[in-house]
Amino acid sequence: MKTAISIPDKVFESAEKLASQLGKSRSQLYTQALKSYMERQNGDNVTKKLNEVYGTEDSSLDPTLQKLQRQSLLKDKW
Repeated sequence: MKTAISIPDKVFESAEKLASQLGKSRSQLYTQALKSYMERQNGDNVTKKLNEVYGTEDSSLDPTLQKLQRQSLLKDKW
């Protein structure tokens, strides 16, 4: 799909130079950059949602489980 976008001249010039250095077309460079950006954004959204869920939940160990874990660790040779 073709599309037209407006970007600052300096960004365009830098992108042209980078595409040339990497041996990629402008379309390949922009596609790769946009995919990378979207993946990071998606990852950030997942992290944000997980933080929202786990931020409201008590994450402390049950005292009985904590005691059992401590006892099992004492038996192991370090």
